[in-house]
Amino acid sequence: MRVVIDTNVLISGLINPDGKPAMIINLLLLKKIKVLYDNRILKEYRNVLLRKRFGFSEELVDSLIEFIKTEGEFVASKPIKIDIPDESDKKFLEVAISGKANYLITGNTKDYPKLEFIITPKEFLEVF
Repeated sequence: MRVVIDTNVLISGLINPDGKPAMIINLLLLKKIKVLYDNRILKEYRNVLLRKRFGFSEELVDSLIEFIKTEGEFVASKPIKIDIPDESDKKFLEVAISGKANYLITGNTKDYPKLEFIITPKEFLEVF
């Protein structure tokens, strides 16, 4: 299954190892899902995960990103002409559409248009 994972899902999964986002990270690490990404997404993952307030080590963050680069799929995305509430999230939608992702998994569905393939971690685990 091909997915795009919003940064908030990675953060939640690393902070709370018992939550649904953590289950998605486990599926990623077990290679049960393939994460689609581009350089903008990897940059955001790294920058946000390294914020001091989260307390993640640089080694952990770099290992996770390297795993995503190795096991995931790079997508050369095309710009889309869809207005979304948070323009900084547009890259996730562009990669999902260009890469023909089955799902874009986010904890903030309100930040995206109401499209069938944009779902929460809970919804994803229900369909997985």
